[in-house]
Amino acid sequence: MVDGNSGLARGDMLDEGLALALIGAASTAECLPVGGATMIIGTAGTLITVPAGDVPGRSGVWNAQEIRLLGPAPAPVLERLWEWTDLHLLVRVDEGLLYLGTGHVGEIGSHLPPGGTEYELDDCKVRPQTPLSRALLQRVRPPHPAATRPGLEWLDHVNGDRALALEQFVTGWYPATADDAEPPVVPGGYVDLPAGLAQLYELAMRRPGVLGVQNRMVEDLGRETDRCGDMRVIGVENQGGFRWSTLWTPGEPEDDPTVWHRVHDEPPVAENEPLSGFLLQFALDEAATGADYVAVAHGITGAEVEPLTRELRPVPLRPFEPGSATRFHVAPGLVLSVSKGWSEDRFNVQAGATDRGALGLLPHDGVGWLAFDG
Repeated sequence: MVDGNSGLARGDMLDEGLALALIGAASTAECLPVGGATMIIGTAGTLITVPAGDVPGRSGVWNAQEIRLLGPAPAPVLERLWEWTDLHLLVRVDEGLLYLGTGHVGEIGSHLPPGGTEYELDDCKVRPQTPLSRALLQRVRPPHPAATRPGLEWLDHVNGDRALALEQFVTGWYPATADDAEPPVVPGGYVDLPAGLAQLYELAMRRPGVLGVQNRMVEDLGRETDRCGDMRVIGVENQGGFRWSTLWTPGEPEDDPTVWHRVHDEPPVAENEPLSGFLLQFALDEAATGADYVAVAHGITGAEVEPLTRELRPVPLRPFEPGSATRFHVAPGLVLSVSKGWSEDRFNVQAGATDRGALGLLPHDGVGWLAFDG
Protein backbone atom coordinates (compact mmCIF):
# COMPACT_ATOMS: atom_id res chain seq x y z
CA MET A 1 0.00 0.00 0.00
CA VAL A 2 1.47 3.37 -1.04
CA ASP A 3 1.04 6.40 1.19
CA GLY A 4 -0.60 9.11 -0.90
CA ASN A 5 1.45 11.98 0.50
CA SER A 6 4.90 10.46 0.80
CA GLY A 7 4.89 8.01 -2.11
CA LEU A 8 6.33 5.37 0.21
CA ALA A 9 4.86 1.90 0.52
CA ARG A 10 4.09 0.23 3.82
CA GLY A 11 6.97 -2.12 4.60
CA ASP A 12 9.64 0.08 2.93
CA MET A 13 12.95 0.38 4.77
CA LEU A 14 14.07 3.97 5.39
CA ASP A 15 17.27 5.56 6.58
CA GLU A 16 17.11 8.31 9.16
CA GLY A 17 17.46 11.10 6.62
CA LEU A 18 14.52 9.92 4.52
CA ALA A 19 12.43 9.42 7.63
CA LEU A 20 13.08 12.98 8.77
CA ALA A 21 12.34 14.32 5.28
CA LEU A 22 8.82 12.88 5.61
CA ILE A 23 8.01 15.50 8.24
CA GLY A 24 10.20 18.38 7.14
CA ALA A 25 12.69 17.91 9.97
CA ALA A 26 16.46 18.32 9.98
CA SER A 27 18.95 15.77 11.24
CA THR A 28 19.32 17.91 14.35
CA ALA A 29 15.62 17.59 15.22
CA GLU A 30 14.88 16.71 18.84
CA CYS A 31 13.77 13.18 19.61
CA LEU A 32 11.16 13.33 22.34
CA PRO A 33 10.99 10.12 24.43
CA VAL A 34 7.68 8.31 24.94
CA GLY A 35 8.54 5.35 27.11
CA GLY A 36 10.59 3.13 24.79
CA ALA A 37 9.39 5.03 21.70
CA THR A 38 10.32 8.44 20.26
CA MET A 39 8.44 11.30 18.64
CA ILE A 40 9.91 13.87 16.27
CA ILE A 41 7.83 16.93 15.36
CA GLY A 42 8.60 18.58 12.04
CA THR A 43 7.17 21.42 10.01
CA ALA A 44 5.27 18.99 7.76
CA GLY A 45 4.18 16.33 10.20
CA THR A 46 5.02 14.10 13.12
CA LEU A 47 7.06 10.90 13.23
CA ILE A 48 6.71 8.15 15.84
CA THR A 49 9.22 5.32 16.09
CA VAL A 50 8.54 2.30 18.29
CA PRO A 51 10.75 -0.70 19.04
CA ALA A 52 10.03 -4.05 17.41
CA GLY A 53 8.38 -6.72 19.53
CA ASP A 54 5.68 -6.42 22.11
CA VAL A 55 6.01 -6.45 25.87
CA PRO A 56 3.12 -5.67 28.24
CA GLY A 57 3.64 -2.23 29.73
CA ARG A 58 6.04 -1.07 26.98
CA SER A 59 5.55 0.92 23.79
CA GLY A 60 5.37 -1.18 20.63
CA VAL A 61 3.18 -2.79 17.98
CA TRP A 62 0.50 -4.66 19.91
CA ASN A 63 -1.63 -6.09 17.11
CA ALA A 64 -2.62 -5.42 13.50
CA GLN A 65 -4.80 -2.47 14.52
CA GLU A 66 -3.00 -1.04 17.53
CA ILE A 67 0.34 0.58 18.32
CA ARG A 68 0.74 1.36 22.01
CA LEU A 69 2.57 4.33 23.51
CA LEU A 70 3.24 3.90 27.21
CA GLY A 71 5.39 5.65 29.78
CA PRO A 72 6.63 9.17 30.56
CA ALA A 73 5.74 11.77 27.93
CA PRO A 74 6.95 15.39 27.93
CA ALA A 75 4.39 18.15 27.35
CA PRO A 76 5.07 18.57 23.58
CA VAL A 77 4.31 14.89 23.04
CA LEU A 78 0.96 15.10 24.79
CA GLU A 79 0.08 18.33 23.01
CA ARG A 80 0.74 16.77 19.61
CA LEU A 81 -1.18 13.58 20.45
CA TRP A 82 -4.18 15.62 21.57
CA GLU A 83 -4.28 17.32 18.16
CA TRP A 84 -5.49 13.99 16.70
CA THR A 85 -3.54 14.62 13.48
CA ASP A 86 -2.11 11.89 11.23
CA LEU A 87 1.22 10.46 12.38
CA HIS A 88 3.96 8.74 10.37
CA LEU A 89 4.67 5.37 11.98
CA LEU A 90 8.02 3.56 11.99
CA VAL A 91 9.31 0.44 13.71
CA ARG A 92 12.99 -0.03 14.55
CA VAL A 93 13.97 -3.52 13.37
CA ASP A 94 17.42 -5.12 12.98
CA GLU A 95 17.74 -3.87 9.39
CA GLY A 96 16.83 -0.28 10.24
CA LEU A 97 13.57 1.69 10.16
CA LEU A 98 10.51 -0.01 8.69
CA TYR A 99 7.68 2.24 7.50
CA LEU A 100 4.10 1.42 8.53
CA GLY A 101 2.42 4.34 6.78
CA THR A 102 0.30 6.83 8.66
CA GLY A 103 -2.04 6.42 11.58
CA HIS A 104 -4.03 8.42 14.09
CA VAL A 105 -4.58 8.42 17.82
CA GLY A 106 -7.55 6.27 18.82
CA GLU A 107 -7.57 7.01 22.52
CA ILE A 108 -5.38 8.55 25.20
CA GLY A 109 -5.19 7.87 28.91
CA SER A 110 -2.59 9.59 31.09
CA HIS A 111 -1.92 10.56 34.68
CA LEU A 112 0.42 12.82 36.60
CA PRO A 113 2.30 10.81 39.23
CA PRO A 114 2.17 12.25 42.77
CA GLY A 115 4.78 14.97 43.05
CA GLY A 116 5.72 14.55 39.38
CA THR A 117 6.09 17.21 36.71
CA GLU A 118 5.77 14.95 33.65
CA TYR A 119 2.68 13.01 32.64
CA GLU A 120 2.74 9.28 31.93
CA LEU A 121 0.77 7.64 29.16
CA ASP A 122 -0.96 4.55 30.48
CA ASP A 123 -3.44 3.86 27.68
CA CYS A 124 -2.51 5.52 24.40
CA LYS A 125 -3.45 3.62 21.26
CA VAL A 126 -2.41 4.70 17.77
CA ARG A 127 -4.37 3.09 14.92
CA PRO A 128 -2.73 2.47 11.51
CA GLN A 129 -4.93 3.75 8.69
CA THR A 130 -5.55 0.14 7.65
CA PRO A 131 -4.76 -3.03 9.65
CA LEU A 132 -1.31 -4.52 9.19
CA SER A 133 -1.06 -7.73 7.18
CA ARG A 134 -0.12 -10.92 9.02
CA ALA A 135 3.18 -11.05 7.16
CA LEU A 136 4.10 -7.49 8.14
CA LEU A 137 2.94 -8.07 11.70
CA GLN A 138 5.35 -10.99 12.03
CA ARG A 139 8.24 -8.75 10.97
CA VAL A 140 7.56 -6.07 13.57
CA ARG A 141 6.21 -8.36 16.29
CA PRO A 142 8.16 -11.64 16.24
CA PRO A 143 6.48 -14.65 17.88
CA HIS A 144 7.09 -15.14 21.60
CA PRO A 145 8.90 -18.23 22.86
CA ALA A 146 6.56 -21.03 23.88
CA ALA A 147 5.09 -20.27 27.30
CA THR A 148 4.14 -22.53 30.18
CA ARG A 149 0.38 -22.23 30.48
CA PRO A 150 -1.93 -22.95 33.41
CA GLY A 151 -3.61 -26.32 33.13
CA LEU A 152 -7.23 -27.40 33.39
CA GLU A 153 -7.06 -29.58 36.51
CA TRP A 154 -9.56 -27.25 38.16
CA LEU A 155 -12.19 -28.09 35.57
CA ASP A 156 -12.58 -31.60 36.98
CA HIS A 157 -13.70 -30.15 40.34
CA VAL A 158 -16.30 -27.63 39.11
CA ASN A 159 -19.23 -29.81 40.12
CA GLY A 160 -17.49 -31.57 42.97
CA ASP A 161 -15.24 -29.34 45.08
CA ARG A 162 -15.81 -25.80 43.86
CA ALA A 163 -13.52 -24.27 46.48
CA LEU A 164 -10.68 -26.39 45.11
CA ALA A 165 -11.65 -25.48 41.53
CA LEU A 166 -11.52 -21.77 42.35
CA GLU A 167 -8.18 -22.08 44.13
CA GLN A 168 -6.59 -24.06 41.29
CA PHE A 169 -7.87 -21.71 38.60
CA VAL A 170 -6.83 -18.53 40.42
CA THR A 171 -3.37 -19.75 41.44
CA GLY A 172 -2.76 -21.05 37.92
CA TRP A 173 -3.97 -17.95 36.09
CA TYR A 174 -2.60 -15.14 38.28
CA PRO A 175 1.11 -15.04 39.21
CA ALA A 176 1.64 -14.41 42.91
CA THR A 177 2.88 -10.99 43.98
CA ALA A 178 6.11 -10.63 45.89
CA ASP A 179 5.99 -11.41 49.60
CA ASP A 180 6.63 -7.76 50.46
CA ALA A 181 4.00 -6.36 48.05
CA GLU A 182 1.27 -4.18 49.53
CA PRO A 183 -1.84 -6.40 49.87
CA PRO A 184 -5.27 -5.12 48.78
CA VAL A 185 -7.69 -3.81 51.36
CA VAL A 186 -10.13 -6.59 52.22
CA PRO A 187 -12.88 -6.89 54.81
CA GLY A 188 -11.25 -7.03 58.22
CA GLY A 189 -11.27 -10.47 59.75
CA TYR A 190 -13.79 -11.77 57.21
CA VAL A 191 -16.53 -11.31 59.82
CA ASP A 192 -19.75 -13.15 58.93
CA LEU A 193 -18.60 -13.87 55.39
CA PRO A 194 -19.70 -17.04 53.61
CA ALA A 195 -16.80 -19.44 53.12
CA GLY A 196 -16.51 -18.70 49.39
CA LEU A 197 -16.07 -14.96 49.89
CA ALA A 198 -13.54 -15.49 52.66
CA GLN A 199 -11.58 -17.79 50.32
CA LEU A 200 -11.67 -15.24 47.50
CA TYR A 201 -10.25 -12.48 49.69
CA GLU A 202 -7.58 -14.82 51.03
CA LEU A 203 -6.53 -15.57 47.44
CA ALA A 204 -6.55 -11.85 46.64
CA MET A 205 -3.90 -11.18 49.28
CA ARG A 206 -1.26 -12.52 46.86
CA ARG A 207 -3.27 -12.32 43.63
CA PRO A 208 -5.25 -9.04 43.72
CA GLY A 209 -6.27 -9.38 40.07
CA VAL A 210 -8.88 -11.95 41.08
CA LEU A 211 -10.95 -9.13 42.61
CA GLY A 212 -11.58 -7.84 39.09
CA VAL A 213 -10.33 -5.60 36.30
CA GLN A 214 -13.55 -4.97 34.35
CA ASN A 215 -16.06 -5.42 37.16
CA ARG A 216 -15.03 -5.76 40.79
CA MET A 217 -15.68 -7.66 43.95
CA VAL A 218 -15.78 -4.79 46.42
CA GLU A 219 -13.43 -4.49 49.38
CA ASP A 220 -15.77 -2.26 51.42
CA LEU A 221 -18.83 -4.46 51.67
CA GLY A 222 -21.90 -2.25 51.94
CA ARG A 223 -25.50 -3.05 52.82
CA GLU A 224 -28.82 -2.23 51.22
CA THR A 225 -32.42 -3.29 51.69
CA ASP A 226 -34.63 -4.56 48.90
CA ARG A 227 -37.52 -7.01 48.49
CA CYS A 228 -35.19 -9.89 49.37
CA GLY A 229 -34.37 -8.35 52.76
CA ASP A 230 -31.20 -6.90 54.24
CA MET A 231 -28.51 -7.46 51.59
CA ARG A 232 -24.71 -7.44 51.54
CA VAL A 233 -23.28 -5.87 48.34
CA ILE A 234 -20.41 -8.07 47.17
CA GLY A 235 -19.63 -6.82 43.66
CA VAL A 236 -20.21 -3.92 41.27
CA GLU A 237 -20.14 -3.27 37.54
CA ASN A 238 -17.35 -0.93 36.40
CA GLN A 239 -19.73 1.96 35.61
CA GLY A 240 -22.14 1.30 38.46
CA GLY A 241 -24.84 -0.10 36.19
CA PHE A 242 -25.47 -3.19 38.27
CA ARG A 243 -24.33 -4.91 41.43
CA TRP A 244 -24.33 -8.31 43.08
CA SER A 245 -25.44 -9.03 46.63
CA THR A 246 -26.25 -11.85 49.04
CA LEU A 247 -28.63 -11.96 51.95
CA TRP A 248 -27.13 -10.43 55.09
CA THR A 249 -27.24 -13.02 57.89
CA PRO A 250 -25.06 -11.69 60.73
CA GLY A 251 -23.69 -14.36 62.99
CA GLU A 252 -25.01 -17.18 60.82
CA PRO A 253 -23.73 -16.78 57.26
CA GLU A 254 -25.15 -19.23 54.74
CA ASP A 255 -22.61 -21.70 53.45
CA ASP A 256 -23.49 -21.22 49.76
CA PRO A 257 -26.06 -18.42 49.43
CA THR A 258 -27.98 -17.22 46.40
CA VAL A 259 -26.33 -14.30 44.57
CA TRP A 260 -28.70 -11.55 43.44
CA HIS A 261 -28.05 -9.45 40.35
CA ARG A 262 -29.61 -5.97 40.42
CA VAL A 263 -29.56 -3.43 37.57
CA HIS A 264 -29.89 0.11 38.94
CA ASP A 265 -33.11 0.12 41.02
CA GLU A 266 -34.88 -2.67 39.17
CA PRO A 267 -35.99 -5.76 41.11
CA PRO A 268 -33.09 -8.13 41.75
CA VAL A 269 -32.80 -11.37 39.76
CA ALA A 270 -31.09 -14.48 41.10
CA GLU A 271 -27.90 -15.69 39.43
CA ASN A 272 -28.24 -19.22 38.08
CA GLU A 273 -25.41 -20.48 40.28
CA PRO A 274 -25.10 -20.03 44.06
CA LEU A 275 -22.07 -18.22 45.45
CA SER A 276 -19.64 -21.13 44.93
CA GLY A 277 -20.37 -21.26 41.19
CA PHE A 278 -20.79 -17.51 40.85
CA LEU A 279 -17.29 -16.81 42.22
CA LEU A 280 -15.75 -19.19 39.71
CA GLN A 281 -17.77 -17.57 36.91
CA PHE A 282 -16.72 -14.11 38.07
CA ALA A 283 -13.05 -15.18 38.03
CA LEU A 284 -13.45 -16.64 34.54
CA ASP A 285 -15.20 -13.53 33.24
CA GLU A 286 -12.48 -11.25 34.59
CA ALA A 287 -9.81 -13.51 33.11
CA ALA A 288 -11.48 -13.19 29.70
CA THR A 289 -11.85 -9.39 29.87
CA GLY A 290 -8.82 -8.33 31.89
CA ALA A 291 -6.01 -10.38 30.31
CA ASP A 292 -3.06 -8.74 28.58
CA TYR A 293 -3.94 -10.61 25.37
CA VAL A 294 -7.56 -10.57 24.20
CA ALA A 295 -9.81 -11.25 21.23
CA VAL A 296 -13.20 -9.53 20.90
CA ALA A 297 -16.10 -9.94 18.48
CA HIS A 298 -19.65 -8.56 18.76
CA GLY A 299 -22.84 -9.56 17.00
CA ILE A 300 -21.53 -12.72 15.33
CA THR A 301 -23.71 -15.68 14.36
CA GLY A 302 -23.88 -19.10 15.94
CA ALA A 303 -22.15 -20.50 12.85
CA GLU A 304 -19.23 -18.15 13.52
CA VAL A 305 -19.13 -19.06 17.22
CA GLU A 306 -18.95 -22.82 16.62
CA PRO A 307 -15.37 -22.97 15.24
CA LEU A 308 -14.21 -20.72 18.10
CA THR A 309 -15.30 -23.25 20.70
CA ARG A 310 -14.49 -26.41 18.75
CA GLU A 311 -11.05 -26.96 20.30
CA LEU A 312 -12.08 -25.76 23.78
CA ARG A 313 -13.75 -27.44 26.76
CA PRO A 314 -17.05 -26.08 28.07
CA VAL A 315 -17.23 -25.12 31.74
CA PRO A 316 -20.15 -27.14 33.22
CA LEU A 317 -21.98 -24.28 34.93
CA ARG A 318 -25.32 -22.66 34.20
CA PRO A 319 -25.23 -19.25 32.40
CA PHE A 320 -23.60 -16.33 34.20
CA GLU A 321 -25.39 -12.96 34.53
CA PRO A 322 -29.15 -13.20 33.83
CA GLY A 323 -29.12 -10.51 31.14
CA SER A 324 -26.20 -11.82 29.09
CA ALA A 325 -26.52 -15.59 29.73
CA THR A 326 -22.74 -15.96 29.46
CA ARG A 327 -21.14 -19.37 29.05
CA PHE A 328 -17.44 -20.16 29.26
CA HIS A 329 -15.12 -22.37 27.22
CA VAL A 330 -11.49 -22.96 28.17
CA ALA A 331 -8.13 -24.34 27.12
CA PRO A 332 -4.75 -24.11 28.86
CA GLY A 333 -4.05 -20.37 29.20
CA LEU A 334 -7.29 -19.36 27.45
CA VAL A 335 -10.80 -18.38 28.62
CA LEU A 336 -13.53 -17.65 26.07
CA SER A 337 -16.89 -16.18 27.06
CA VAL A 338 -19.95 -16.32 24.78
CA SER A 339 -22.93 -14.12 25.67
CA LYS A 340 -26.15 -12.93 24.07
CA GLY A 341 -25.84 -10.18 21.48
CA TRP A 342 -28.43 -7.65 20.32
CA SER A 343 -30.79 -10.38 19.07
CA GLU A 344 -31.48 -14.04 19.79
CA ASP A 345 -29.31 -15.22 16.90
CA ARG A 346 -26.33 -12.96 17.59
CA PHE A 347 -23.55 -13.41 20.13
CA ASN A 348 -20.72 -11.45 21.71
CA VAL A 349 -17.40 -13.19 22.24
CA GLN A 350 -14.53 -12.20 24.52
CA ALA A 351 -11.36 -14.22 24.96
CA GLY A 352 -8.46 -13.64 27.31
CA ALA A 353 -5.11 -15.43 27.30
CA THR A 354 -2.08 -15.65 29.55
CA ASP A 355 0.21 -15.41 26.51
CA ARG A 356 -0.23 -14.41 22.88
CA GLY A 357 0.29 -17.92 21.57
CA ALA A 358 -2.75 -19.25 23.44
CA LEU A 359 -4.97 -17.17 21.16
CA GLY A 360 -3.72 -19.32 18.29
CA LEU A 361 -6.43 -21.84 19.16
CA LEU A 362 -8.97 -19.34 17.80
CA PRO A 363 -9.42 -18.95 14.03
CA HIS A 364 -8.36 -15.51 12.86
CA ASP A 365 -9.99 -15.53 9.44
CA GLY A 366 -13.74 -15.61 8.88
CA VAL A 367 -14.58 -13.82 12.15
CA GLY A 368 -15.30 -10.11 12.41
CA TRP A 369 -12.81 -9.48 15.21
CA LEU A 370 -12.96 -6.00 16.72
CA ALA A 371 -9.63 -6.79 18.38
CA PHE A 372 -7.35 -9.78 18.02
CA ASP A 373 -4.03 -9.82 19.88
CA GLY A 374 -2.90 -13.17 18.46
